[in-house]
Amino acid sequence: MKKLLIYSLLALTVNSAFAQKDAEAKKILKQVSAKYRSYDVVKADFTFMLDDPQANIKDSQTGTLIARSKTNKFKVIIYNPGDKTTVAQEITSDGKNQWTYNKKDNEVELNEVDHGQDNLNPAQLFTIYERGYKYVYNGDEKIDGKLCQIIDLTPEDSKKQFFKIRLSIDKVKKLICNALIFDKNGSKYTYTIRTFIPNVKLPDNIFTFDKKDHPGVELVDLR
Repeated sequence: MKKLLIYSLLALTVNSAFAQKDAEAKKILKQVSAKYRSYDVVKADFTFMLDDPQANIKDSQTGTLIARSKTNKFKVIIYNPGDKTTVAQEITSDGKNQWTYNKKDNEVELNEVDHGQDNLNPAQLFTIYERGYKYVYNGDEKIDGKLCQIIDLTPEDSKKQFFKIRLSIDKVKKLICNALIFDKNGSKYTYTIRTFIPNVKLPDNIFTFDKKDHPGVELVDLR
């Protein structure tokens, strides 16, 4: 479950119905990009839900994303199911290195960041649509009391694991509040942004993993 969450965060069939990029969708997405890129560091609390009919699995987790998109730095904190305060896993990146820490095993894996097009990192979560996707505007819908603009994305690369991403964008704030990802195997992954704090003041070392803060942790260097 946790690996599914992490991989879908790190890696968010071309349908003929989306042959052209929708002009209205492009306009809305450009507004979202401009808003997000005007911030230095953002902090967002989110809920992740997995619906896998084949495996008869329905599960959810909560987490926090802290990102500085201009330098591709981020930290993702995943909490234990049913507990929004106890950390289960952390993924931290300074733009060059990436540390994946599992609290249960008290182990951290260190890798170099892969900057390939198919390896978008969470710092780009709010601008994932800017390359490699076609998009169409599907009207407005009320979600949790907010009027949202609905945009469907389809990857230009038919080999992608996901065949569609549906974004719900707050019409007033121009911020993504919900993303529904459709997997080719029938699974659905839903990310709901619960809180969004722009220009949060945090030290830059939050984007590096410090062994001193994790006594006894085993470092596995895979670089």
